[in-house]
Amino acid sequence: MKKFTILLVLLSSFLIQNFAEAHSGRTDSSGGHNCSEKSQAKGLCTGYHYHNGGEETSSSSSSSTSNTPATTQSWDKDCSDFSTYEDVVEYWNSKGYSKTNDPEKLDGWGNAVDDGIPCEAPSGYDTSKINGSDAQLAKVAAEKDRAKGGSEGYAAGLTDGSNGNEENVNVTGSDAYVASYKVSYQKGYKEGILKFESEKKKANEAGQKLGSKQDKIIIPENYQENEQLKTAFEQGFNKAVSFREEAEKKEYENKGYNDGKKDINNDPKDIKDIYIKAYQSGFEKGQNELKESYIKKGYEAAYTMLEYKAPEYENEKYIEWYKEGFESNKEIKSIQESAYNQGLSGEKYTIPKSYLKSEVIYKHFYEQGYENYEEEKKEDTATTLGGLGFIIVGWLVRRFYVAKKMVG
Repeated sequence: MKKFTILLVLLSSFLIQNFAEAHSGRTDSSGGHNCSEKSQAKGLCTGYHYHNGGEETSSSSSSSTSNTPATTQSWDKDCSDFSTYEDVVEYWNSKGYSKTNDPEKLDGWGNAVDDGIPCEAPSGYDTSKINGSDAQLAKVAAEKDRAKGGSEGYAAGLTDGSNGNEENVNVTGSDAYVASYKVSYQKGYKEGILKFESEKKKANEAGQKLGSKQDKIIIPENYQENEQLKTAFEQGFNKAVSFREEAEKKEYENKGYNDGKKDINNDPKDIKDIYIKAYQSGFEKGQNELKESYIKKGYEAAYTMLEYKAPEYENEKYIEWYKEGFESNKEIKSIQESAYNQGLSGEKYTIPKSYLKSEVIYKHFYEQGYENYEEEKKEDTATTLGGLGFIIVGWLVRRFYVAKKMVG
């Protein structure tokens, strides 16, 4: 019996020693091992390293073994257990591990400091894919900032545009927030401006509608709050009033014109000065045309009269206009001279077609010219005969003298 007890104790000591020297994680009794060539080639580890809280000294290992429960259970993995680094990340993320939650000690494997990156990430690897990494936390924070910047930027741009304000993208925050804010601000501002332009058009049309009915402007409260909408309403109102006034001015001007041609002055009363002036302007225009008609009558009459004869008009003003036209006809002078010269030259009476309407005048002055022609002709004949008689007398005297000499 004593020998059996001793044998049982020795067997137990042997099993405990073997358990301490090897486990499912393939670490030695110190809690570490050398990285295999295969794992080094994959970039999973380098050299000798520890796992699961392994210590450098055997004493601490034995102490840990004796004082704490073993952590090298069958589910425990190390970096050399994975074929690729993507497998490491997939396993890490599936377990929900992070810098503060790493029961398998994958973070810091082969490194002195935990950094939230399991095993050793290949050079240039996007560590934002790794759950709980600083890069992932920064990426998540940037996405939140972008979402916030986009929402706030759009709202600010829409507000500024809808109120007709100038663009203002001055904002502070992270790069992601500022960039997203500016892009979304522009989108919101464009939409707001389109909306505001539509409101301005409505305000302008509302002003025109009021101005087409009355002269007194009454700006609605919803347009008084915004200076640009207020201005749009006023411009529409003034445009309609101006249009309506121009139409009424035209009516008064036409009325004045017709009265002026009829020589009836009916100045309008109790209306705007602009309408009174329009009537007077039209009346003056009508009067001028009336005057021109009488001047023209007098001018035409000058072609048919040898001397001015006043027309039988009741209105003295018309007679004056008629006489003014008669005296303004300077072409009569040319007709008189042409007719007189034709007669004076002794030519046969022929009146040019352009002077047919002045036949009375033309014939009269032709006859004057021809009469003078006849007189000059008689004078020339007498002069010729007188000269011939003088020659004959002189010849007779000379002949008498010669005869006398011969007799003597």
